[in-house]
Amino acid sequence: MQVVIMGCGRVGAALAFAMEKRGHEVAIIDRDPSAFVRLSPQFAGTKVVGVGFDRDVLIRAGIESADAFAAVSSGDNSNIISARVARETFGVERVVARIYDAKRAQVYERLGIPTVATVPWTTERFVSALGEASTTTEWRDPSGSMAVAQLDFDESWIGVTVAKFQEHTGARIAFLNRVGRPILPEKTTVLQQDDLVFAAVLIDNLANARTVALAPHITSD
Repeated sequence: MQVVIMGCGRVGAALAFAMEKRGHEVAIIDRDPSAFVRLSPQFAGTKVVGVGFDRDVLIRAGIESADAFAAVSSGDNSNIISARVARETFGVERVVARIYDAKRAQVYERLGIPTVATVPWTTERFVSALGEASTTTEWRDPSGSMAVAQLDFDESWIGVTVAKFQEHTGARIAFLNRVGRPILPEKTTVLQQDDLVFAAVLIDNLANARTVALAPHITSD
């Protein structure tokens, strides 16, 4: 896959390394030439100096044949403009933008630009690490109406089938993480202790699904 990254800060440099390590061809853009010092000495990709939403700069970075584009500079406006140019002008299908303003992120999600809202995402990860249930989602569709979320569940659900869990929560289990390994469950698969449940759920039902999953399961049915 050919990937273009806009922004060579710590996130951009780390993303470039991660994508190149996975065998992808990477080009990275930054207006400050000294930013490229953050890249690994082994980085073999293309470095382009310029503004990430400038069409000529994007073309020099290979946007015309790119399979993916990530805008991860420190500026919300620059990120979303460059993401929209990549998507709407050059037809790149896989586009994502880092956004600090959560309200803006919601707007751009509805426009079909997947975003990573940095501050809320980081906050929720700290909340989860401190022992509280996370309210974040692992994936959300561009319309904002459907998400894949991790659902914590009460221990009384252990031994209950996936079908029954889905019936009560209104969510559909996409996969389980069991002892560090992903599992695609059948309806007859039963939940086990320490399973991590990742479920597709309508956003309007997400809060209810989490509440039901965390509540004791009544086994009489």
